[in-house]
Amino acid sequence: MVMTGRPKRARRSQLSVPGSNEKMLQKAAASAADHVFLDLEDSVAASVKVEARARICWALNTLDWGRKTRCVRINDVTTEWCHGDVIEVVETAGANLDTIMLTKPYTAADVLFLDRLLGQLEKKLRLERRIGIEVLIEEVQGLQNVEAIATCSDRVECLIFGMGDYSASQGIEMENIGATSEYPGDIFHYARFRIAMAARAAGLDAVDGPFGDFRDDAAYREEARRAKALGMVGKWAIHPNQIAPALDVFSPSPEKVVRARKLEASLKEAIAQGLGAIQVDGVMVDVAVLRLLRNTLDQADLYNL
Repeated sequence: MVMTGRPKRARRSQLSVPGSNEKMLQKAAASAADHVFLDLEDSVAASVKVEARARICWALNTLDWGRKTRCVRINDVTTEWCHGDVIEVVETAGANLDTIMLTKPYTAADVLFLDRLLGQLEKKLRLERRIGIEVLIEEVQGLQNVEAIATCSDRVECLIFGMGDYSASQGIEMENIGATSEYPGDIFHYARFRIAMAARAAGLDAVDGPFGDFRDDAAYREEARRAKALGMVGKWAIHPNQIAPALDVFSPSPEKVVRARKLEASLKEAIAQGLGAIQVDGVMVDVAVLRLLRNTLDQADLYNL
């Protein structure tokens, strides 16, 4: 069942920034990324995870994030930090937080734990806006249960493929996270496809995860194009160098937007005249094509293109 009513958010470039680094937080707020997640998990040492919460709250409440989607990545539900991450961040900066990213869920129950905790805090704090959930699929158990995870809560907005931890979980050997291996083909095709299909079936966004070598622009773009081809809407940027290529790959070109508007207008005019299909510039256009055109135009509207 597709759940409706979720807010539409831009996620072409999801920039990762350590929550323990004030300078990087400031740079992230000023960056061109349209989604930033302030991290409390892997990029923050265990010894400073608790104090990083306060720095993240300061950044959310103080810095100018513009139209960015503001997200905090928390530690997973098996750790000693998870509930504290949620409570402190939401109690201190919940009014300036759009989503929370849940790491390493095995089953839908892990997501429901976060859903219930957020609901309790929103009632206690009388927050005016609901906080959404973004789910990082990075364990083999999570991929096996991805359909149930996608549909377990109407707070869930996005599924993300975390191929780094996923590779470790499945025993895949890899020198650089997200890089091509000796496997004859795209080793991540199945996981990406299944996550994208589960997300689309539930009315969610699907996003591709990290690519470790931030100096290899061509390889990053290739991985981004593979994700986009399967219906994903964005990719992580673990370094500012990866923001521009993500925005480029996941944005429809001006020419494509102009053509889509032209074809849509022509078809709507034809339908008003009782015609079911027409040809425009040698291309047959019908209602099935209109659905494809709307995908492009919805993106253009969301990204203000």
